[in-house]
Amino acid sequence: MRAVLVANPKGGAGKTTLATNLSGHFANQGKRVTLCDLDRQQSALRWMAFRDPAMPPVAGYFGGNQLTASLPRESDWVIMDAPAGFQGYKLSDYLRTVDKVVVPLVPSVFDMAATEDFLNSIRGEMRGRRGCIGIVAMRVDPRTKAAGMLEEFLRHFDIPIVTYLRNTQNYVNVAAAGLTVFDPPRARHRRDLEQWEPLLDWLAR
Repeated sequence: MRAVLVANPKGGAGKTTLATNLSGHFANQGKRVTLCDLDRQQSALRWMAFRDPAMPPVAGYFGGNQLTASLPRESDWVIMDAPAGFQGYKLSDYLRTVDKVVVPLVPSVFDMAATEDFLNSIRGEMRGRRGCIGIVAMRVDPRTKAAGMLEEFLRHFDIPIVTYLRNTQNYVNVAAAGLTVFDPPRARHRRDLEQWEPLLDWLAR
């Protein structure tokens, strides 16, 4: 079993978008996937309620009330969608349990400022586990000034930007149907799928 925590202390960063689409990817690979929703709003589980039973299955449960991590060992992949403000002993417990932490980050001064203490915290918690934390730059083109500002901000953390995901309505449209960009028909999302490849390669290491 491999476990991935998708976390950022700020709301609206794209945590559920990443968690649901990662789940969809592994499900389409024929893997047994469990999507663990740690957020009281249960956005990820609401997405699952719309999912067509004919699509590759994703199991799910609400883990927001758990004080300690108890992950389903029968799954190949467990994807955890963390709530905003996830911190303290509960965050520490989950960090000890997971294999990788994915931090979605929007390149705005507000989002970067809100995330600075969080990045320092998880970097300290996972000291000695090099290569386990990765940034996904959300809704940004890597050729823009905003991307350059994000790269400069992250330089002193020594945490890599694993990939950049563009600003597109494709994610909104598929989510409304309980789908992901990895579900058929995939051809319409070819450009988006290319952007996911570096993240998927990083998770597989």
